[in-house]
Amino acid sequence: MSNQADPTLKSLSKQGYHLFGHAAVKPCLWLNRSLRGGDQCYKHHFYGISSHRCVQMTPTLHCNHLCLHCWRPVDEEISLPDEWLEPDELLDGILREQMKLISGYGGSPVVDMARLEEARHPAQVAISLMGEPTFYPHLDRLIQEINRRGMTSFLVSNGSHPDVLARVRPTQLYVSLNAIDRDHHRRVSNPREDTWDRILESLSLISDHPSRTVVRLTLARNHNIEDHEGFAKLLETARPDFVEVKAYMHLGRSRDRLERESMPNHGEIMEFSRKLATHLGYEMVADVPLSRVALLSRSSVEPLIIRS
Repeated sequence: MSNQADPTLKSLSKQGYHLFGHAAVKPCLWLNRSLRGGDQCYKHHFYGISSHRCVQMTPTLHCNHLCLHCWRPVDEEISLPDEWLEPDELLDGILREQMKLISGYGGSPVVDMARLEEARHPAQVAISLMGEPTFYPHLDRLIQEINRRGMTSFLVSNGSHPDVLARVRPTQLYVSLNAIDRDHHRRVSNPREDTWDRILESLSLISDHPSRTVVRLTLARNHNIEDHEGFAKLLETARPDFVEVKAYMHLGRSRDRLERESMPNHGEIMEFSRKLATHLGYEMVADVPLSRVALLSRSSVEPLIIRS
């Protein structure tokens, strides 16, 4: 396995990432809020996922895109390892790190102790922390192991490896879509290589994928929020079960690439979502103003899949 003690990885550790080999886990803002008895993230409002029982992780920190809106510290490319952990060892390590990162909450007087006890029994693994998880060669087996242990699994991919997406079976499969054509993709997603044709292939294959499917649009002013018809044309091919329309948030490293004015307000997200829903014949089933996100459904299927 490659040496993980380089400056970028040391910086990640200082930022709260718990590294395990080539994998990582990190508590999110919503886990912190939930453990203190506060509100939970939009995945709770849309799908019933309890933020304090959700493990946000990645099997690899390597990514082949440098999206304008990405707030993760991905500007310096992290290379792939020489050797890969087996899925059971990787998951064991990630869950141990998750227990370490929540262990400090026990001494706080503002923590909801009932939720803290629930957090010790994770129910959901979100493979979405940073990096592109489809570079992990055992991703299908990792998801099988997550599901075997009684947890749900959400996989978020940029769609650049359709061959991997074709064989994985997460509870819910996300493809992030940020552009309407190759040139737009080059400017917004800033790929390290041309991945557009593979993204189109991924959109095509999710139309009959056995997992529940979501296409997530992250929208920024003056970059990709202006053409709902262009996105609708691509989504007509994909026909995902759900579409999440999410505002770019001016956070982290993205502040070096985009202005604060690039961040749409919730009204703009709702306007875009209504136009998109009308064009696709989808129904707008939910929205969370705090997160500036809306959920569209292809049919009357209930979006809630779990009450963790």
